[in-house]
Amino acid sequence: MNLGNVIAVLRARWLPAVLAFALVLGAAVAYTVLAPKMYTATATLVIDIKPDPVSSMLYGGAASPAMMNTQVEVIRSDRVALRVVRNLKLTEVPEIRKLWEKISKGDGTIEDWLVEFMLRNVDVQVARAGSNVVNVAYRGTEPQFVATIANAFVQAYLETAVELRVDPAREYSGFFGKQVDEARAALEAAQLRLSKFQQAQGIIATDERYDVEMARLNMLSQQLVSLQALSSESSSRQAQVATNAANLSEVLNNPLVAALKTDVNRAEARVQELSARYGDKHPQVVEARATLSEQRARLAAETRNVTGGVSVSARIDRAREGQVRASLEEQRAKVLRMKEVRDQSTVLARDVENAQRSYDLLLNRYNQSNLESQNRQSNASMLARATPPGAPSSPKVAANLMIGIFFGIAVGLGVAFSLEQFDKRIRVPGDAITALGLPVIGIMPTPTIGRRMRVQLAQAQDRMISGRRLPAPGKGS
Repeated sequence: MNLGNVIAVLRARWLPAVLAFALVLGAAVAYTVLAPKMYTATATLVIDIKPDPVSSMLYGGAASPAMMNTQVEVIRSDRVALRVVRNLKLTEVPEIRKLWEKISKGDGTIEDWLVEFMLRNVDVQVARAGSNVVNVAYRGTEPQFVATIANAFVQAYLETAVELRVDPAREYSGFFGKQVDEARAALEAAQLRLSKFQQAQGIIATDERYDVEMARLNMLSQQLVSLQALSSESSSRQAQVATNAANLSEVLNNPLVAALKTDVNRAEARVQELSARYGDKHPQVVEARATLSEQRARLAAETRNVTGGVSVSARIDRAREGQVRASLEEQRAKVLRMKEVRDQSTVLARDVENAQRSYDLLLNRYNQSNLESQNRQSNASMLARATPPGAPSSPKVAANLMIGIFFGIAVGLGVAFSLEQFDKRIRVPGDAITALGLPVIGIMPTPTIGRRMRVQLAQAQDRMISGRRLPAPGKGS
């Protein structure tokens, strides 16, 4: 279908198209005139993104979309709407109660009905993407009422935001308060166990006493080593007494033994001299031998005295070694007992430290929660209060008329072409060729056709030969 067909159809079906256009436009005008005037009041609030000095809650450098969407949902929640109803005491307004009784007929509660009604008319949106400004708009028929409700929604949100932060903090404060009491009791019990253990063991300064006892143990160990060496040497000299006592250093270095050895040597020389001079039976020889025997006896006795001292020294050294060894074992056992006591005391002291650390952490968390529960500051504030609007927000006359005109034209065209579709007629020569398959040899003008139209028909007739359109004059064959 070309432009000529469209124009022909519109010329033939103009009346239904105009009627449809008039009906649609009239409906738009009637709606604009008869629809109740609705007013919209907008209150603006800003969400603070700075960190809270009490709870240390940090939202970041810019408002996150998730956080802002959460605040929008809170404003649109039933809890905020119910607070609006209670703050304004809307349930006590007689007109509202009569309207509720008329609409709900007593079903449900008036608060629930008002909450549902207000949530249908409130619109909450973030001012722009990435912004922390929120617009709260309320729509209604009374300018003063919509402004009051919009401001009431913002105020109710501010109060609810404080409750949403304070109520959990108050519950946490109670919880941590009980935990602090239990931690304090555990700390006192641990300190009491440590004190009783120290009193029972007589511990004043465990580390210093342990160091003293360890030094004494080391000293005894050194003494034992020295006495072991001395006892070994004494045992060697005692063994030498049994085999070769005369060569002992004590015997060789004794002046009395040396003098007696000299006397024995003189006596032996005298006996040999007298024996050689007088013979073995001479009285002087017998006397000299007696003197020699006496000298030898005195030498043996003195040697025994000297070697006896060596044996006594060896026994004394062994006895001292045994005593030091026993003292060392006793000291070792004492140090081991002290180490065990020290370990037990360390465990108890560590229990006290852990209990103290847990108590400090819980006390800090309790103090923080307690401060948060007392903080009544909101992280949002009203930026601009809603004022009664001077002009209605709907219906919009210009927009409604434009919409009515647009849809009227569309409906008119649709009606015209629908009628043409169900009642097809030959409007132009091309329709005859298409419908009948025959050439158009002439066009009969109407009696009322004008001169100009006669000329156009004549030119069109000249171009119609054998059912096809010839080129227009001046354009060639």
